[in-house]
This record gives sequence, structure tokens and C-alpha cells, in this order.
Amino acid sequence: MYRVGQVVVGHVTGIQNYGAFVSIDKDTTGLIHISELSDNYVKDITQYVQVGDYLYLKVLDVDQKQGQLKLSLKAIYQRPMRRFRSKIKDQQLPKSNLGFQTLAKQLPSWIKQWKEENND
Repeated sequence: MYRVGQVVVGHVTGIQNYGAFVSIDKDTTGLIHISELSDNYVKDITQYVQVGDYLYLKVLDVDQKQGQLKLSLKAIYQRPMRRFRSKIKDQQLPKSNLGFQTLAKQLPSWIKQWKEENND
């Protein structure tokens, strides 16, 4: 049957203010909750899906007894964060001598540094 993480094709059969109902096959239906349509705020579900649409969806949960799936559209289009996080993790932050000094206290040294760099 279906398993969590699997990508399926579903046919949108109905829309409510809380999500969209989808038919996967003759025995299996699912719901795309409004929070699983997009990472952005969704005011109107019909801006994302329409009755009759065929969509690629990711299975989030499976209820074998009822033959129902919890589905996600946004999980299909989300960029994996692991690769992005690892790149950030490896980057070194620039060294700074500012510490916690106030701007007013630091300003004279910035002016002096600027003058030295610009031969003023």
C-alpha cells in the first residue's frame, strides 16, 4: 500500500476552507490540510489548487483502516534544508573588534580608520 514519504499523484475532488480532498485511487482518498499547501500564508485555497487538478503529493501519514492519507503539496516543492544548513555551518564569520561598545563610543575609531584607508 502507501507509505510515509512516498510521492503519489492525486486528483482534487473537493475543497473546503481547511484543505483539499484528493482521490489517489478507487480505494484511497486523502486530505491536503491548508497548512500543507505552501510555506506562505494561504488565504484562499483556490489560489493553489482547483477541483479537477492532478497533483504530485507527498504522503505524511497513512490510515490503513480508513484508506486515507494525510498529504502535502509544499513538501514536494520545498528545497532541502540539510544541504543549505551544512554550507552555512562550514562558513566562518568575519572577525570583529566591535564587541559590545556603543556606536557613539566606536564612531571616532571608525572615522580614524576611514581617514587612514582613504589617505585623508
